[in-house]
Amino acid sequence: MSKSCYPDFVAGRGAPANASPSRFNLKSREADGDWLDERKDIDGSVSPIRTQVTQEHPKSILASNTSPDIPFDKSVNPYRGCEHGCIYCYARPTHAYHDLSPGLDFESRLFAKPDAAKLLRAEIGRKGHVPTPIAFGTNTDAYQPIEREWQIMRQCLEVLAETNHPLTITTKSDRVLRDLDLLAPMAAKGLVAVAVSVTMLDPALHRILEPRAPTPEKRLEAIKALAEAGIPTHVNVAPIIPAINDHEIEAILERAAQSGTKTASWIPLRLPHEVAPLFQDWLQVHFPDRAGKVMSIVRSIREGHDNDPNFFQRMRGSGPWADLIRTRFKIASRKLGLNRSKFQLRSDLFVPPRSDGQLALF
Repeated sequence: MSKSCYPDFVAGRGAPANASPSRFNLKSREADGDWLDERKDIDGSVSPIRTQVTQEHPKSILASNTSPDIPFDKSVNPYRGCEHGCIYCYARPTHAYHDLSPGLDFESRLFAKPDAAKLLRAEIGRKGHVPTPIAFGTNTDAYQPIEREWQIMRQCLEVLAETNHPLTITTKSDRVLRDLDLLAPMAAKGLVAVAVSVTMLDPALHRILEPRAPTPEKRLEAIKALAEAGIPTHVNVAPIIPAINDHEIEAILERAAQSGTKTASWIPLRLPHEVAPLFQDWLQVHFPDRAGKVMSIVRSIREGHDNDPNFFQRMRGSGPWADLIRTRFKIASRKLGLNRSKFQLRSDLFVPPRSDGQLALF
């Protein structure tokens, strides 16, 4: 597939624009002037949008979850917004809470929580804390590019390693390998598992679908390195987008199995709230010849709508197309020996931290 198939709209960004509807009376935002740090170069071209990071100082860092179709009850999100710029990201609508657009704002105007590790230490040290696995990367990627400078994920991981607290990580980034010195010893104790999302293998599609995320090859290399380090590693083929990346399901699973993963899962495309019009705009920019077909299949999976928010259905989809994808995935996984067993994380080794930052003796 040639690069010419994919015309650039905003260089290095996923959303076609910032002019997306909002549930909170947010005025339509257009990409112009200093607001987006744009400027016209001498040749008339538009410079790429620069990333801005604002510090956020919340009073708590552990988020609770009671959704019956999600396998964790606590999570930590070191950042709001994500520079990876994946157009399909279901977390995009959360930026509207800040009077910012789920479009380009979500991937260029980010929030970092520098107090996260301090808050985490205090919260897991409270009397009555139950050390069930804490999930990282469930909303936005904890290993996105700004983690290189801020190292908030690293600091949180140090707290959990120190206290033998279990956790799971979901990421698209090979930056997770930076923390092998912490992750490998934790894995040896049964305290951590890592899920790496691999959406496609086609590098040309990757450049427009996930413009600032590491390449698929780097993610497969990360899976291999994690597995060789003894860390339980899962591959998440998500989202599966009909007529865009669904033809690569078997190839992705084969490469992941060769890299050492033992388990795999998939999720069909989800388009909650503002993500639906953003994704449809993206289709018109990059795949105008099949935009109608893609959305027709998506709606057939989602009971005739752009999105189905109902528990369990949102992660599985319904109808013939969803059944076909599910069958293909099961057959490929079985042939490759995937999903024959599940890993279980330990919680009995947890040692609560003391308020003075030291570990308790008893």
